[in-house]
Amino acid sequence: MIVGLIVNPIAGMGGRVALKGTDGVVEEAIKRGAKPVALDFTKLFLSELSHYDIDVEFLTGPDGLGEDVLKEFNFPYKVIKHREVGQKEVFSVKIPDTTKEDTKVLARLMKDKVGVLLFAGGDGTARDIYEAIDKEKPILGIPTGVKMFSGVFATSPEDAARLLVEFTKGNAKLVEQEILDLDENAYRHDEVKAKPYGRALTPYVENLVQGTKEPTPLDEEEELDAVAEAIVEELGDGVYFLGAGSTIKKIKDRLGIDGTLLGVDIVEIKNGKAKLLVKDAQEKDLLKYIHRNPKIIVTVVGGLNFLFGRGNQQFSPEVLRYIPKENIIIVATPSKVKGAIRVYTGDRKVDERLKGYIKVRISPWAERVVKVI
Repeated sequence: MIVGLIVNPIAGMGGRVALKGTDGVVEEAIKRGAKPVALDFTKLFLSELSHYDIDVEFLTGPDGLGEDVLKEFNFPYKVIKHREVGQKEVFSVKIPDTTKEDTKVLARLMKDKVGVLLFAGGDGTARDIYEAIDKEKPILGIPTGVKMFSGVFATSPEDAARLLVEFTKGNAKLVEQEILDLDENAYRHDEVKAKPYGRALTPYVENLVQGTKEPTPLDEEEELDAVAEAIVEELGDGVYFLGAGSTIKKIKDRLGIDGTLLGVDIVEIKNGKAKLLVKDAQEKDLLKYIHRNPKIIVTVVGGLNFLFGRGNQQFSPEVLRYIPKENIIIVATPSKVKGAIRVYTGDRKVDERLKGYIKVRISPWAERVVKVI
């Protein structure tokens, strides 16, 4: 089978530095200290794939659009050199000089030649490819972005490899999955809404493909308010890393701080009073307070069932390896924890330490023990 592979080389750079994406803000991300991560996650995909006896040939883009990473493996591949791709230097960091038009052009050139088109990126990259080829070929995302709310992504780069293997064997069915991205107008009004842009064909095997982001049901909002109030009353003195999302925003509001909706905030509680130490913190800010034995308060992303790895990459492996599991407070409505929840940081040791069972606060008086996978 001929497989398309397009890498968005800047995808995910905004995650650890507290940007909510990377498109249009790559210079700001680099200024804050961000480094390219998409190639590293693509290597995890190819490394996993190399363990299987699979007869595939890749069709890819030049240089950082796919060629650079395939050079390091033994898979046969051909490059579509649609143009000369140079490098640009931003604050001493060299990155490929590419745009979303490169993704779209490559997708159009590949669609009649491949059996499936894989891409390494986030929701923005998924939108670009969908706009270029619609449902003409199945697509599958290797998750390397920041948010990844769409249903076309494998749950991890390794699962993308396993899914490709099953697809080549005829064991994966094709389903229509939603392409979602953040509704920018809602964002400006302090709301988290994933806006639908269409439905793409995606290879599907249960537990290898994520769902799509789901809002909190209206009938659970009142219960969530009560949970937030109860948790705030129970918090003792100390430093807290408060995660993203509307669920945790309710806790921030009840603490009386001007916290972010989509970012991570660092708060200190002393003598029952909360003080905002860092608003919209980056990974490096969290690391500065690691010695204070902080606690993390986070929620589960509805539909995706992710605890870490979607939209909160500030909680990097470097941060999480210092946080005891008992210092992680999870708040979620019952609808968000019907089954297992996931973590994926890209660091196997950190992920393994977080796996097992963990308590999730689902009401003012009740917890649910949930499996972390």
